[in-house]
Amino acid sequence: MEALQLLTPRAGLRVLITGGASGIGLAIAKAFVSTGARVHVCDIDGKAVDALASALPAVTGTRANVAEAADVARVFDDVERELGGLDVLINNAGIAGPTGGIDEIDPADWEKTVDVNLNSHFQFARRAVPLLRQAPDGGVMVFMSSVAGRLGYGFRTPYSATKWALVGLAKSLAIELGPDNIRVNAVQPGIVKGPRMEGVIAARAKQLGLSYEEMEARYLEKISLRRMVTQEEIAASVLFLSSPAGSAISGQALSVCRNVETL
Repeated sequence: MEALQLLTPRAGLRVLITGGASGIGLAIAKAFVSTGARVHVCDIDGKAVDALASALPAVTGTRANVAEAADVARVFDDVERELGGLDVLINNAGIAGPTGGIDEIDPADWEKTVDVNLNSHFQFARRAVPLLRQAPDGGVMVFMSSVAGRLGYGFRTPYSATKWALVGLAKSLAIELGPDNIRVNAVQPGIVKGPRMEGVIAARAKQLGLSYEEMEARYLEKISLRRMVTQEEIAASVLFLSSPAGSAISGQALSVCRNVETL
């Protein structure tokens, strides 16, 4: 197989992306569609789901709160109806969670972050595995972790804790599911340009009494190339892991960042 073919996922792949109607999830959906994949997304924003499905005929969608078991079940009912099976699960849904010292964080905010960022990934994985076992070329599962899942992240402990947990989940499932020809990896984006990161910077700036620009500069000083990662760069890494070129890669946490050593 030629190198270019190795780097491109097989046309016709059936892909489910959680949190797939905006941000990184949307970039991943568009990237898969460009390779000829059939994509189903779920997202809590029903209007965004409808807009995406209208703009891209290869995409179907379900409005769902990934933290609700009944909604997860409904997503898989729709996946089986729309796609007739599953080859790739991209567990992307997540929230930023609260910013603050551990003694300041509301337990309800902690629990919500864990429900969305970790428990939902478990729920989708357990429902996806029976379908992925039937994937003709083997199944693929990708968990969207974070650079905060390999580094400490002060004042963002709920977020960081869940992202560390996703790496452990991915590595453990790779061992468990390898005999079923299912590859499982995690992707760890660095500081990603977009509205969510802008909100994080703004919250930290307010806490420290700094301007947004001053706080942004502090974040960029920690990055070797002094710029943020783009959503499209994250999507390209996910495509690689889902392509024949990634067929020998499982149980790994792939950092997509620019030499970030502290947050």
